[in-house]
Amino acid sequence: MIHTYSGKTIRFDIKYKNRTSIGMKIDSYGNVEIQAPKGTPNERILRLLEENWELIQQKLKEIEDRFHGPQKKVYEHGENFLFLGKTYPIQIFQNKNLDQDYVVFEGETLHIHVKQLEDENIKQALKRFYYQQCKALVEKSITSYQSHFKTKPRSIRITDSKTTWGTCDSRQQLTFNWRLAMAPREVVDYVVVHEMCHMVHLNHDRSFWRLVGKIMPDYKEKEDWLTLSNWKMTV
Repeated sequence: MIHTYSGKTIRFDIKYKNRTSIGMKIDSYGNVEIQAPKGTPNERILRLLEENWELIQQKLKEIEDRFHGPQKKVYEHGENFLFLGKTYPIQIFQNKNLDQDYVVFEGETLHIHVKQLEDENIKQALKRFYYQQCKALVEKSITSYQSHFKTKPRSIRITDSKTTWGTCDSRQQLTFNWRLAMAPREVVDYVVVHEMCHMVHLNHDRSFWRLVGKIMPDYKEKEDWLTLSNWKMTV
């Protein structure tokens, strides 16, 4: 079916089921499906769509952007970068007397202070900021969840991995991807719990996933966030 509202048109499917309430879901390909009790009037279905219209449009835009892949970043005022799961604009300030370039999060803006107004300087300042933030987030999360484990990590490193969010070796040495600082705090917590569980079970067997689920029952939602959002976690 097709419905137009506020100048936008979407296609959606309706599935009538033996249920007592009406619901909506959007899959990873942007297919909108309404699940409704048998006999639900069309007016009620359209009202549900319109009540959630802004959310639907936002979700569809995110899916479209994901399929197009990451866009090349520009290092100028107003460009958006992810931090803790949300996007924030950057403001760039030049100070030729700086010993080292740096970034601070102020209000709703990432303030980038650099000695030279070069793209590479701005990019490296951002990466350094994310490294520092990731280390602090990971250490805080490990402290929060340590009570679930008998052993402690022997070391913690922040790395620039292209393939993994975190690792744990047989010596309980943990590494984490600096890009995690772009994810929501609860997603960082999941990756930390995941790797700490490898201190008990090195592989991904049933015992491992049972332990993860015991500590964090909704871990699948965090995995889904990473799967759907990793394409935009970049500088």
